[in-house]
Amino acid sequence: MNYPIPDSPQEIFALKQQPIDEELVASAIAGVIKIVRSQGQSLEELTAQLLADDPVLDQQQRRWLSTVVSQAWESFG
Repeated sequence: MNYPIPDSPQEIFALKQQPIDEELVASAIAGVIKIVRSQGQSLEELTAQLLADDPVLDQQQRRWLSTVVSQAWESFG
């Protein structure tokens, strides 16, 4: 992977300066999972946050993202 897994929200935010590709998205998802776990949050808490109303993603996109994050969470288990 061309991008390291981010260790902080600031590092995830800095990724927005990069061109978007599959590896960047995977790195961002892995970073979010790493940070959430380090804060003692559960997959259920993260899923609830992903499914919450958001002006950026519509409901279908949020459900898709939630599924992808759940699969990644299990892979990192």
